[in-house]
Amino acid sequence: MKEGILLCGHGSRRKTGTDAFKKLVALLKNRYENEYEVDYGFLEFSHPLYEAAVERLYEKGVRVIYALPVILFAGSHAKNDIPYEMNTIQSYYPDLEIKMGTHIGVSSYLLDLSKKRIEEQEALLPPIDRKECGLMVIGRGTTDPDANSDVHKLAAMLWEGMGFGFTTVGYSGTAYPTTAEALPMFEKLGMKRTYVIPFFFFTGVLLERIYATVDDFNKSSTTEYVNTEAFGADELILQAFDERLDQAKNGEANMNCQMCKYRKQIIGFEEEEGKDQVGHHLNVKGILFEEDEKVDEKKGVMKTFKNILGI
Repeated sequence: MKEGILLCGHGSRRKTGTDAFKKLVALLKNRYENEYEVDYGFLEFSHPLYEAAVERLYEKGVRVIYALPVILFAGSHAKNDIPYEMNTIQSYYPDLEIKMGTHIGVSSYLLDLSKKRIEEQEALLPPIDRKECGLMVIGRGTTDPDANSDVHKLAAMLWEGMGFGFTTVGYSGTAYPTTAEALPMFEKLGMKRTYVIPFFFFTGVLLERIYATVDDFNKSSTTEYVNTEAFGADELILQAFDERLDQAKNGEANMNCQMCKYRKQIIGFEEEEGKDQVGHHLNVKGILFEEDEKVDEKKGVMKTFKNILGI
């Protein structure tokens, strides 16, 4: 049975972000092309949407798809939106099986890549003892404390493993504290330099805002703030996808639900227990589509579905 991989992106308002995602896709296609058909889709803003990518795979004879979220932490996109989309799309094809992989999450590869990005910036600057330096980890931020806690865990591991004088977490939005709210801590603690590492795959609106905020602080702060690059399509990220693919293929791709707000009462989020987990991005699907990715309206998933049923 022919197998495929669907790389599930979020989508970006910036072409630079979409281009960076496609670079990762190209590398993974080259990595897996001997065993799998590889395609990609987006949840919102960009084209192709997931259903178009699934149709392309199906028409190539693929009947088992491993859906790998290009998502770092398990907020609502990984827990709700992408599974909802995959379940819905799979219902159109009686003979197609879609197996969900897990997000990257707390991974040794992500930890190693974070260390690499920090050391790249250290190498460009005059040396300062790390005990006199701070580390600011910036997460995307979600309404799910389980996902936010994974950012804190990786930050703590970097702090203890690399020996910084102080480390804390800020968020680009949604969660507290924001980047602007967290940065002043380092100046108050007397850090000479603070490395700001955004936990983001690619550039985009949010990453640009983070960099702009840090630049503003550098204009008036006694602490030197230094940005690191996004994670991008580094080999360590590719190895993380190797691991997630293996887990999806061998039935080990389980979401960690021990502290999920949808599974049990979590302090401050008690009303979320048992809440329906459904997608919520229907209003922004593909609104910034690229013409060359537009699906022929005379085709589409429903036509394929009707062909399968013989109607």
